[in-house]
Amino acid sequence: MATKEQILNYLEEVYDPEVPVLSVVDLGIIRQVEVDTEGTVITITPTYTGCPAMNVIEDDIRAKLKEKGLSGFRIKTVLSPAWTTDWISEAGKKKLQDYGIAPPEKTSVDKSLLSNKAKIVKCPRCGSTDTEMKSFFGSTACKALYVCHACKEPFDYFKCI
Repeated sequence: MATKEQILNYLEEVYDPEVPVLSVVDLGIIRQVEVDTEGTVITITPTYTGCPAMNVIEDDIRAKLKEKGLSGFRIKTVLSPAWTTDWISEAGKKKLQDYGIAPPEKTSVDKSLLSNKAKIVKCPRCGSTDTEMKSFFGSTACKALYVCHACKEPFDYFKCI
């Protein structure tokens, strides 16, 4: 039987299909790993209820754990409390930055939509804050499309949820 730490290490090898530099651990969707004599339960929370990647992620978790020789595990999905970008690890935020996606701010409280003003987001490539939101939706529903006026590059911003 694998330990909780071993299982978490295995899950570091399971990547989000929409942002392939983030593991499911970095993303914060692994809520809990329970190991006891009756088996292992891995509790996950989707980034949002209708996230199309969750079935793929569950399949990838199953495949990775079977590849590592584990059986007798169960994956449980919980929706409450709802996932928040606050759960993305600091290492995950750095990986987003290095990949060219502006990571979410430190808090999920974002009231910029209430004022009808786009959030000022630092360009992940050159660091400039002379950026402009072009579309509230980027390459996926959880990202917004921005452009940097300094380096002229478009980039996604991982919205605070």
